[in-house]
Amino acid sequence: MALLRLLAQDAEDLPVIASATQDAVSRIGDILYESAARRLTLGMNRYRWEGSGGERVRSALQIGGVLDVKSRRLRRTAHDAVLELLSLNFMPGEAPGGVLTFQFAGGGDLAVTVECIDAILSDISEPWSTPRRPSHETP
Repeated sequence: MALLRLLAQDAEDLPVIASATQDAVSRIGDILYESAARRLTLGMNRYRWEGSGGERVRSALQIGGVLDVKSRRLRRTAHDAVLELLSLNFMPGEAPGGVLTFQFAGGGDLAVTVECIDAILSDISEPWSTPRRPSHETP
């Protein structure tokens, strides 16, 4: 299966990227905000939901047009702290902008205010096998 490359330019495109990144694991140190370039990049080990399962791949999600980034319950100085991405949501603001919210296991989140949706997800390594398939408890 080919490496994944996705582009989201509006709110209708974003759920595809959100699905592909669900259960991705990352470290705080893999989040890079470049304020001068107005760009946020998240490096992650993404579970390949689109495949037959049992694989992860190193991926990068880059968000352009970033106006502001706020974190809650994320220790920015704990560079090796592991994060598990639960969901990625968009709350519209002044069109075409709004706030992208990354929600992580344990209650932390990252709120990214954007002037418009400009997101690129790209696999940057070959996949490798993993014995652990993410699962979610149902109430």
